[in-house]
Amino acid sequence: MAEPGFEDDVYAEGAPEREFHAGIAARLPRKSVSGGALVRDEAGLILFLEPTYKPALEIPGGVAEADESPLQACRREVREEIGLDLPIGRALVIDWIPVRGPWPDQLAFVFDGGVLDAAAIARITPDPVEVGGFAFRSLAGAGERLRPSMARRLAAARLALEIGETLYAEFGRPVRGG
Repeated sequence: MAEPGFEDDVYAEGAPEREFHAGIAARLPRKSVSGGALVRDEAGLILFLEPTYKPALEIPGGVAEADESPLQACRREVREEIGLDLPIGRALVIDWIPVRGPWPDQLAFVFDGGVLDAAAIARITPDPVEVGGFAFRSLAGAGERLRPSMARRLAAARLALEIGETLYAEFGRPVRGG
């Protein structure tokens, strides 16, 4: 007998609760959710993308679409942005990002994108609409091209790799329970 899948889980959950007051669900706050991949080369350098639409460096990934999980968004965005179907691994960091200007608060997931060898790196095909270039760099080497919160988030992701745990962070700063 096959293990139940995602669709089976959704079916088994049943119908949503009936609202006691019309429109209550519509008044609940909305957060955006994103999934990015920490991809490294064999020297341990991080794959950074140079977006065509903003000055800061990014890792492959992006915002989840409606009814798309952070992991699905990460896989889709990696495929779109660098042209590779990578085996995306475990969640390294779940980072809450506060409201900034016109942007709502967000939950940003960073997943383990693995280590690419020279042959895989040679197959990277950046999306010309979204990606102006790419490079493997250290966090220090990315320097001022990284937003401070992204630098903190990626440092937390490196730590999560080292200790073998998923970390929860707020604006890139790991939060320990207690």
